[in-house]
Amino acid sequence: MDLSIKSEENLAFMVEGIKEKMQVINAGMIQPESFDLSSYEDIHEIYVMVNKKSSLSVAEMQALLAELGKMRVS
Repeated sequence: MDLSIKSEENLAFMVEGIKEKMQVINAGMIQPESFDLSSYEDIHEIYVMVNKKSSLSVAEMQALLAELGKMRVS
């Protein structure tokens, strides 16, 4: 999968990957359809960062969830 291509499919793949890596308890909070393609680059950055780390601290997870929350569309 070429994540450099901005598409709904790639966006959904990255959001699901972030959710899985962070082991989000309330998975309903982060749904791919809650994000717009205008946030693609930001979500890609988060996806790359999350996947480079072997684990995330609680503070990192809280910060990432807050950022994702800001990107969500109503």
